[in-house]
Amino acid sequence: MDATIYHNPKCTTSRKALQKLREAGVEPTIVKYLDQPYTREQLSTMFADAGVTAHQAARKRESLYKELGLADASEDAVLDAMVAHPVLVERPFVVTDKGTRLGRPLETIDEIL
Repeated sequence: MDATIYHNPKCTTSRKALQKLREAGVEPTIVKYLDQPYTREQLSTMFADAGVTAHQAARKRESLYKELGLADASEDAVLDAMVAHPVLVERPFVVTDKGTRLGRPLETIDEIL
């Protein structure tokens, strides 16, 4: 199975998701999205495939989220902010041949394994 994890190695949940994939016998492509930022098209496609909006995929606890006033921003504005500041994207996103999921809670990854 081909799989990609959009990963932040400093994030406990992201590390657990990577471990979950490996325990399932999947060695995913690891994209450290803070080093290789997303494009707007990537985010739009990934969110659509996962069935989430930009607002739902935003890290609301990030201080930058509040500083930029994203709670009241349009979807387009949130997407633009995420492209400019990838730390604003919730993690991890996992993409396999069976679909795309935001790995929060981790069990959602089971749906695409």
